Order: sequence, then structure tokens, then C-alpha cells
Amino acid sequence: MVDERPILGIIGGSGLYTMEGLTDVREYDLDTPFGKPSAPIVVGTLEGRRVAFLARHGLGHWLTPSEVPYRANIYALKALGVQRVISVNACGSLREDFAPGHIVIPDQLFDFTKGRKRSFFEQGLVAHVSVADPFCPDLSEQLYQAVQATGATVHKGGNFITIEGPRFSTRAESHVFRAWGMDIIGMTTSPEAFLAREAELCYAVMAHVTDYDVWHVSEEPVTVEMVIRTLMRNTQVAQQALRILARDLRAERRCACERALADALITRPEVIPPQTRRRLALLVDKYLEAAS
Repeated sequence: MVDERPILGIIGGSGLYTMEGLTDVREYDLDTPFGKPSAPIVVGTLEGRRVAFLARHGLGHWLTPSEVPYRANIYALKALGVQRVISVNACGSLREDFAPGHIVIPDQLFDFTKGRKRSFFEQGLVAHVSVADPFCPDLSEQLYQAVQATGATVHKGGNFITIEGPRFSTRAESHVFRAWGMDIIGMTTSPEAFLAREAELCYAVMAHVTDYDVWHVSEEPVTVEMVIRTLMRNTQVAQQALRILARDLRAERRCACERALADALITRPEVIPPQTRRRLALLVDKYLEAAS
């Protein structure tokens, strides 16, 4: 546990594997009840504030979107005392005005993944958490303002669909997603956002548009080279926006995220298996102790 709790956790996706400008750095190679995180968590000082950085795909990008240990990642950040998380994602655009190089701060999420663990709650403890609005509106607004301050083109709001991957979409799939009203497409925001809510963390996404997916017939189909080329151009913007956010982030939270489990736990405390209670103590003890 760090001496001073990080005010912000940053999960770096494709193209953002380190956080520049950190000083007084400590590295935490943690283990959790859900296994080890993707990589050691680096905690350092940025703009005078303590922040934690985690490389989602591992150092060297060796984890596929489906192999990312999402539960371990979120649990480890929670264990370090993080209360707010910014996810940096690559995404494809499903609309003309969200052009490659732009940044989107989405406000809605559609989970189209198929084989991932989506919840911490299992093995004798049930919780039905509300995710009607899956991204923290307060943190999303502060993130939007920070990206705006860089001078980059940023869009506030949008429907983000998460597909399983690691392949890109077919043209038929891309056209269907557009018909459904989706705006951007990626591979890692689900179940990360839902787990953050279960852990009562504020969570917002800085999505970097790298391509037009494959629906745009006048553009080349998306390739890894295309994604990386655009991300490299946007990395400086992402680093700058995160520095601004760390500097200006309000100390207090003005949202309901920190009480997300208050009305979500449905299992009677006396029937929860002891091993499950211990496994999830970090998330639920404050509620179960009050109920006993």
C-alpha cells in the first residue's frame, strides 16, 4: 500500500504503454484473488499528484483483448486506494464526423463480447449493480475539459460498442453496428467499465479514433499499421491531457459511484460462504459489517 493514495488510476491501452513525466516512482507487483494484473502497477507523482499507471495489454503488448485480466486489474487499483480511473482506448469510428485522430469521451456502452468474466460476484454472493450510465458523468466531464485544453478535436458523448476481437469487424458487422446506433467500436471497455462500477470506482474513457472501421468504402480497411500510426500521433495529446487532468482533478467526488453497491447486494450475509466473503472483503466489508 502506498503512503499517499493515488488520486487517479490510468489504464493505458494500445499505444500508451508508459506514462511520461512521473517522478518519485514506485512499482507494485501485486497479486489479487483474481490473479495477477496485466503488468506491475507504476505509482508516481504527476503535476504534484500521485497517480497509478497500468499497461492493460502487458509490457510489450502480449495479452489479447480477451486475455486481459480485467478483474485483477481493477481489484489491484482498488487495493492501492485508487478511486478514479481513466481508460485510454483505441477505437474505430462508425460515423463520418468522428474522424481518425479525433478523441471521443463516450457516455454509453454496448457489450457485444461473448467469453469474458463480467463480474466480481459469484460463488455464493450475488450483486445486481446499476450500470444504466456506465461511465462516471463527473469524471467524464473533467476528462473532456482536459482534452479540450490540449487543442485536440474531442467529442463529448457517444455509444461505444465492445466486440470480442482480436480480429477486426467484417463489413456486414460494421454496417449492423451503425444501424444499431453505435458511434465507436473497440475491444476492451467491456467488462472493464462494469467491474469499475462494482468496485465503486469512477471510470471514464479517452477513446482515440484510429480508423473508420470497414464500413467507409472510400477508406482502406483497418490494419494494425494504420491503428499504430494514428495512435503514435495521438500519444502526445493523451499524455498532455492526463497531465492537465491530474493537475486540475477535484479532490472530492461529485457522483454516486462510491455507493454503487449500497443497494446492489442481495445475498443474506449469513449464507455467504466464508471464503467468498474473504475474497471480496475489499469490495463489500463496509456493507456486510454494517448489516451484521
